[in-house]
Amino acid sequence: MASLSLGRAPGRGPALSQSARGLLLVCGVELLLFSIVFGLGWLASRASRDDLLLRWRPGHWVVPLGIGYSVAIRLAVGVAVAVVTAVLLLTQVMTVASLQQFMTINRPDVESIVDVSVMRNDPLYFWLTVTLVSFVVAGLREEMWRSGFFAALRALWPRAFASRRGQILAVAMIAIVFGVAHLGQGIIAVGMTAVLGFLLGMIMVLHQSIWPAVIAHGFFDATSMALLPWAMEKIQQLR
Repeated sequence: MASLSLGRAPGRGPALSQSARGLLLVCGVELLLFSIVFGLGWLASRASRDDLLLRWRPGHWVVPLGIGYSVAIRLAVGVAVAVVTAVLLLTQVMTVASLQQFMTINRPDVESIVDVSVMRNDPLYFWLTVTLVSFVVAGLREEMWRSGFFAALRALWPRAFASRRGQILAVAMIAIVFGVAHLGQGIIAVGMTAVLGFLLGMIMVLHQSIWPAVIAHGFFDATSMALLPWAMEKIQQLR
């Protein structure tokens, strides 16, 4: 949700508003703006369905694979965090206390996106966040953005990005852009979203389709959002 995270001004509340009505309005504006930009890009390039990886592949396996990929990505991110933490502690680059302080200071600024207290108290706001925001505003929109970026790279520099190695390089470049776009949420969010973007991009390359990645992204965000009120409550208890 890069554009949402970048669009919040200090003191104006979360990007997804603080009510179900406001959330619907924000989502509508985000989707409209994206549709205009994406549509203008398509008119200029006339990219085909295959160029944008829009074919439904691999058939009836799209949803099961997407769910499986979502679980695998969460495990991969968890393992990566555990490995980095262990290396930092074993090499004495950081102590347990300094690591905890770093994590506290640099934790993802989720409050800039969603109002957690409203999620706890307003079922409609909660379910719109878990469904509309997670699968459409995040999953579908961001994977279409990724496929458009991918198609542009291949069109501009076909020799560099047409091969499988070139496609992986493109995925890495797009992942870096995706991560930097979340800079407003903190340095940890940048790293995590860059890794997430790379893995989602690899799914697209593997299947030559955005749809398993859309489902994986949607389920990843939906589970994260659903657990957010509980997680924030636990964090507050530890302070």
